[in-house]
Formats: sequence, structure tokens, C-alpha cells
Amino acid sequence: MEAKKTLSADLTNKRQLFFSIGLVISMLFVITVFEWKTYDDFDLISFNNIEQTIFDETIEIPPTVQPPPPPPVVQTVEIIEITDEEEIIEEIEIDLDIEITEEAAIEEYVAPPEIEEEEADEIFTIVETNPVPVGGYKQFYEEVGKNIRYPRSAINMRIEGKVFVEFVVDKTGELTNLKVVKGISKDCNEEAIRVMESMPKWKPGKQRGRAVRVKMVIPITYKLADI
Repeated sequence: MEAKKTLSADLTNKRQLFFSIGLVISMLFVITVFEWKTYDDFDLISFNNIEQTIFDETIEIPPTVQPPPPPPVVQTVEIIEITDEEEIIEEIEIDLDIEITEEAAIEEYVAPPEIEEEEADEIFTIVETNPVPVGGYKQFYEEVGKNIRYPRSAINMRIEGKVFVEFVVDKTGELTNLKVVKGISKDCNEEAIRVMESMPKWKPGKQRGRAVRVKMVIPITYKLADI
């Protein structure tokens, strides 16, 4: 026959209790290990020598104090009042006893003769009074139109335009140095010069009230009549 355990001797029902008790004991052991404080044995150190060494090596440096700047020096001007004005009269000796000889006589001032300015034969382009034809420009162009002959070659080639003639009005009013500065054909240019040479004298130009030579340019127009 198999022996049977009594209910009081059966520990199977108390397994859970034993597990809880073991868990609690393990936790208490772990906590005790981590919280346990240990102290090392050190020799006592005397701080008397240390404090003496530190204070011996420390040198107290006083703060640098800059002296304030000196006050500005005000220079006073001493005014001295003069009550009595002293007049200083210098004695000037004038020797009136001077012998005038012929050598010391003052010669009479003689003004130098006036040098007449040589009038330069200058040709002006701008003057105070411009030269003009006698009778005015209207009469001048009427005379040009009467005396000019239209060249046959220019008529055949139907050439029209303006010929610009440059000339110098002399001091006497004569027209000199005639030349064409801009033309339209050889025949027309030569005819314009011929007509200008046949024109009467002009009134000369003036600069500062005197007659001078003046350069001028006038146009002469060639125009064919409509057929």
C-alpha cells in the first residue's frame, strides 16, 4: 500500500507563500547592498600648516587710484588804467640851410613822344558795324539779277541751286579776294564771280570807329523759270 501524506504535511498549497517571502527577502537584500555606506579611513590632516602656506604666498595688490586731473589754469589779464596820458613829442631837426647848386637842380620832366600804333592789316569776321551794299541788300540783289547770265550748259542740264561766294570788303569798300566756297557747277561758279566783280563798292565795316577789312559770304541763287 502507498503511504499517503496527511493534509497538514502537504506543502504544495504553501508554495505561493514561500515564493512571496523569498521575493521580499531578495528585495530587502538588494536595497541594503545599494544603500550601505562605507567610509575610508584617512589620516587626520592638520590645516594649520596649509593656511599658513596659502597666506604666505598670497600678496595683496592695492587698487590703482588715478589722481584727478589738475584744474585748468585761467590766465587773467591785468588791466592797468592810465590816468595821465603822456604825450611823446619827437624832436625832428630840419636843416633848411641847403645850398642848391646847378648839379643838384631838378631837371624839367620831358614826356616821351607818343608812339603811334601800327594798324595791322587784319581781316575781321565780326565787327561792330558790318559792311553793307550802297542802297541796301534789296537793291544789291536786284543788280545781281539784272547782270547775271544763266550758263547755257546749266540750262541744258537743268542745274539749279545756290553758289556761295566769299569776299573781303576793303577799307575803301571795294570787294576783293573773291572765291567760291560752295558751288553747283563750273560755269555757274565763274558767272557768280564775274557778277560780283562788276558790283559797285560797299560801305566798309568799322571797328572802334575806324574802317577795317571784313570777310563775308553771300549766296547767289540760280533758278530756272517754269515752262
